[in-house]
Amino acid sequence: TPKDAVIMAFTIDDIVSMDPQESFEFSGEEVLGNCYDRLILPDLKDPTIIKPGLAASWSTSEDGLTTSFKMAPGRKFASGAPVTAEDAAFTLQRAVILNKSPAFIITQFGFTPENVREKITAKDDTLTLTIAEKGSPLFLLYCLSAMVGSVVEKKVVMAHASGDDLGNGWLKSGNSAGSGPYVLKSWRASESIVCESNPNSATPGKMRRFIVQHRAEPATQLLGLQKGDIDIARNLSPDQLTMLGKDADYTLLVSPKSYINYLALNQNHPMLSKPEVRQAIKWAIDYQGIAANITPSTYKPHQAFLPEGFPGALNDLPFKKDIPRAKKLLADAGVPDGFEVTMDHPSVAPFSDIAQAIQANLAEAGIKLTLIAGEQKQVITKTRARQHQIAMVRWGSDYMDPHSNAETFNINTDNTDAQKNRTLAWRSNWKDDDFTARAIEALKEPDAGRRISDYERLQRDHQERSPFVIMSQQIEVAAMRKSTTGLELALLSDRSSYADVTKA
Repeated sequence: TPKDAVIMAFTIDDIVSMDPQESFEFSGEEVLGNCYDRLILPDLKDPTIIKPGLAASWSTSEDGLTTSFKMAPGRKFASGAPVTAEDAAFTLQRAVILNKSPAFIITQFGFTPENVREKITAKDDTLTLTIAEKGSPLFLLYCLSAMVGSVVEKKVVMAHASGDDLGNGWLKSGNSAGSGPYVLKSWRASESIVCESNPNSATPGKMRRFIVQHRAEPATQLLGLQKGDIDIARNLSPDQLTMLGKDADYTLLVSPKSYINYLALNQNHPMLSKPEVRQAIKWAIDYQGIAANITPSTYKPHQAFLPEGFPGALNDLPFKKDIPRAKKLLADAGVPDGFEVTMDHPSVAPFSDIAQAIQANLAEAGIKLTLIAGEQKQVITKTRARQHQIAMVRWGSDYMDPHSNAETFNINTDNTDAQKNRTLAWRSNWKDDDFTARAIEALKEPDAGRRISDYERLQRDHQERSPFVIMSQQIEVAAMRKSTTGLELALLSDRSSYADVTKA
C-alpha cells in the first residue's frame, strides 16, 4: 500500500447515506465521526464527564429550559471558513426539518419544523436552544453528542442544495462539509470510501489518505492483509484472529462495542404476536453454542437491551436452549406442530452462520424458518419499512445514556404510519403502553440511583414480554500489520478514531 495512505478492509454494505443528519448505520457513522465535529463529547470512560468540542463552554438557565453554548474560537471547516454558532444552529434546524431516521434524537425536546428556527438560534458566538419541558441538562448534552449533531458548514451545504433538500442529496451521495480530521472525497456503495486529511482540522489526519475497501469475505480480508494489499482488517473470523494473534507481524486491537445483535419479531404476524411463541423462540436458541462455535472472540452472549458498559445494564443470562420448554410454550400457544416463518439476515459473516444455527435450533422446536439473505442495508431498509417477519439486526447506541436504547426498544406512542419517531418498537409493530410509560418515567427520574433501578426492572420485564430476542454484544477486533499504529476503537461507533493512524 502507498506510504502516505492507509487501506482498511471493512464491511460497509450497511451504508444508506453519508449525510450526518441522516446516517444511522454502523460503518457510515464511524467514517463520518472522523469527518465531523460535535459541540461536546462525553468521556467514554466516564460519561458523566462532558468535554468541550466545537463549544468551549455552556450553561443552562434556572428554569432548565434554555441552554447556551459559546463556540470555541479558532475552529475551522475543511474549506478554511470558521465554525460559527450560525453553522451549529443551521445543523440542528436541518436535522429537524429533514426529519430523517435519527431526527428523533433532537425532536424529542419539542423541536418541530415549524418552531425550530425560533427555538434554536445563533447570535454572535453563542448558540441557544430552548426545549419544551424541563429535563436533565446532561441528557440534552448526550443527545447533542450523537452523530445527528455533527456540525456542517451552512454555506457549502446550501450551495449544493437542490430544491428544499438542504443539501441532503449532495451530502448523502459521498461528500462532506465538516471540520473533522478527514474530508470525505468519495463513497461507492458496497465498494469503497476515500477520505483525505483535513489540514484545517484541530486534529488533522496523520495520513494523506484513509481508504476503506468493502471486502465481505473474511478470507479475502485475511489474504489482503497477508499480501500487504491492506493495512487493517476489521471483519476477520475468530479462527483467523487466533492465528494472527500468534504472529509477531500483526497486532490485534480489541474493544467492546455497544452493538447488540438481536432478532426482531414483527407483531403483525399472527404467530409471532402470541406471547408464548415469542417466549418459545427465546428458549429454543443455543446462545452459548453460537458464541462458542461461531463467534468465540467477536460476540459474547448478552440478553438485555442495555449493552454492558452502560449504566444499569443487566449482564445476567436468563435464557438458554431448552427445547422441551420451547415445545410446551408452542403447545400453550395453540400451535403444537409449529408454524412457518421467514427471517431476513445479513449475508456476511458471522450473521449467515448464526442464521443457520438459529434455523436448526427452531426446527428442533417445530418452527420452520426460511432464511432470506441480503446486504445489511437491504435488511435494515426492510425492517424500517416493517416488511419483515423475523429479522436479524444489530443496534448500536447513539449516545452514552440508558435512554438511547430504552427509548428505541420500548417506546411506541403511535403505531400508525403517521408516527414520526420510528423506533425499533414501532418497526416491529409493538405498542405496549406500559413499557412506553415506564421508559419515559425512567428518563425523567431525577434520582440517579432510582433511575438505574428503573432501567434494571424494565430490562427484566422486557426480556419476558417483548418481541425482541437479544442474543449477543459485539467485541470488536481489528487486525493490523505491525507497521500500522494509532487506530482507536470505541464503545460507540462514531467515536472510533482514524486521526492518529500512521505507518512506519
